[in-house]
Amino acid sequence: MISTRALTYSYGDGTRAVVDVDLRVERGEFTAVMGANGSGKTTLLKLLIGLLKPTSGSILLEGRELRTLKDTEIFQRIGMVFQDPNDQLFAPTVEDDVAFGVMNLGVPRSETARIVDSTLDTLGISGLRHKAVHALSFGQKRRVALAGVLAMKPSVILLDEPTGGLDPLGVTSIMSLLHNLNREHRISMIMATHDIDLVPLFCDSMVIMHGGRALTQGRPSDVLKNTGIIRQASLRLPRIAHLFEILREKDRFAVDALPLTIGEARRELLEPSKSKAESITEIADRPEVLL
Repeated sequence: MISTRALTYSYGDGTRAVVDVDLRVERGEFTAVMGANGSGKTTLLKLLIGLLKPTSGSILLEGRELRTLKDTEIFQRIGMVFQDPNDQLFAPTVEDDVAFGVMNLGVPRSETARIVDSTLDTLGISGLRHKAVHALSFGQKRRVALAGVLAMKPSVILLDEPTGGLDPLGVTSIMSLLHNLNREHRISMIMATHDIDLVPLFCDSMVIMHGGRALTQGRPSDVLKNTGIIRQASLRLPRIAHLFEILREKDRFAVDALPLTIGEARRELLEPSKSKAESITEIADRPEVLL
């Protein structure tokens, strides 16, 4: 669907922000790009949509070199939701902002209105249609920014920290929405994020970036087994996995594979096992480990 080969980008001062990155995302796949600040995540997204041009290497979209496509062709296939929606919203009302990209493609006004209706309904924000953009909450702005991208009917959506600045309910809401769009509309999602706890719940694959390089790519269940790479990239395990890692290493709790979600942890704890039962009893007798 979209892939890179030895993709490299250097800024004007010589800083190599992306270095020899090989990446592949299949159609309908939800991929997380993770790394510490300065690891190259945002630069990679900007390269994938053509906002930056590679210093070397290539980007293939549906088998075609991205550099051979016109901007209009790229933006019809790939959309990007920026980390700060204020960088993306500029029209006076929600309706105008969502319609802007579609109208620029020369779509008739009546068809544009239908697309705007459908997009706002899909995202559950029809009630915001006539609202002034500047009067929206941060979470509402993020949905409107997503609506402007979705209205273009892309096959790939790039998301730069889509949960940043949201409260827990807002995080759950936006991630559930993205998950539904991914599954129901088969839109490939590539999400740069710091929130590793979300990855096992919503993502099919993940990429670990460090120093501009992609250290590894694969299923979260496989990638997160390699705690060495996770810590090399200055990341952490999901909270529940970290807890079980401590229980295994410090308290002799018998566990084969670290659970990555609460559901997996529950199944692990409920699995009948004498050694697990004994471990739990020992821990309960040592209250200091519960503090």
